[in-house]
Amino acid sequence: MMKRTLAALLCVSALLSPAALAAGAPQVEAAAAVLMEKETGAVLCGQNPHDKREPASVTKVMTLLLVMEALDEGRIALTDPVSVSAHAAAMGGSQVYLKEGEQMSVEELIKAVAVVSGNDAAVALAEHLAGSEDAFVARMNEKAAQLGMTDTTFVNCTGLPAAGHLTSAYDIALMSRALILEHPGIRQYSTIWMDTIRGGAFQLANTNKLVRYFEGCTGLKTGSTDSALYCLSATAQREGMELIAVVLGAPTSAQRFDAAKALLTFGFANYTLADVRPDQAIPPVSVSLGVADTVQPVLEQGSRILVEKAQLNQLTTELRLADGVEAPVEAGQKLGELVVSAGGTQLQTIPLTADRAVARITVPGLFLRLLRTLFLSG
Repeated sequence: MMKRTLAALLCVSALLSPAALAAGAPQVEAAAAVLMEKETGAVLCGQNPHDKREPASVTKVMTLLLVMEALDEGRIALTDPVSVSAHAAAMGGSQVYLKEGEQMSVEELIKAVAVVSGNDAAVALAEHLAGSEDAFVARMNEKAAQLGMTDTTFVNCTGLPAAGHLTSAYDIALMSRALILEHPGIRQYSTIWMDTIRGGAFQLANTNKLVRYFEGCTGLKTGSTDSALYCLSATAQREGMELIAVVLGAPTSAQRFDAAKALLTFGFANYTLADVRPDQAIPPVSVSLGVADTVQPVLEQGSRILVEKAQLNQLTTELRLADGVEAPVEAGQKLGELVVSAGGTQLQTIPLTADRAVARITVPGLFLRLLRTLFLSG
């Protein structure tokens, strides 16, 4: 690929590589931890991120993800009545004391899961969606595979202790990202501090204390068992950037919240999102033997990328484009890339792709073009 270079200093951001991570990332009192940025999926820091551990009720991030998918796709509705089975009513641990045969709406059950981590409510939703908890768990594992959660095996939809029910801080960050990125409506429930169900007869108070005490907190899910210890996936947004802090195996409840706060505070202090754009229009690329003479390159992905705040004034971009391509050209075909660097170190390349398809010209079309050219030149 030949290249044309358009270098320009830009106050913009770049997707971080491990070498670009800011110094001073906190070491937290937990067995494992990860800090991830939502939009780009960049990991800002980690501590044993792929260690397989019990997640306790943080499992319910996946339960809520599948429920929110079903809602957004119209397969279920918030007002749907859910009949509670004996199996759901028999769940121990955190619960809202559902009774066999009781009916509760999908929305109230979502509140029960998101706010107070109701195991009985989670199973009731799972059965409503898939027919049985086992069938729902199969969907959980399918979704985990789709998200690239290679450290994860789900055995139930609650996170109650079960042999082989394991995941990692990194995988929890992946499913948390999918939930808040693709289904922002979850915030309506994950940010509730206090509420009620059963027509006001049953009080709910959020198990995630950051919802009340950490600026910008948007959720997401707590968990604890004797074997998993204290776990948390905490999300927060400030200045248009949302971060995910996952903490597994903290010795106490207070330490899990302190760890999440330390991670989130570090992220907001050191990183920012901004738009990457070249300082002039991207020129078209010539097309030979096409029905059109040129095709316009465009940035393949969103131009908002992540960078250390300290690097903002050091960033440069370099535009690399093919001198020309031969038809046919497919929409989305790569035509070059925008290279973002800081201090001479390459941080990210963003593909530049064709904004439309260009078909190969036919023989009759080529003949007409030649005639037109001769006529105009004569």
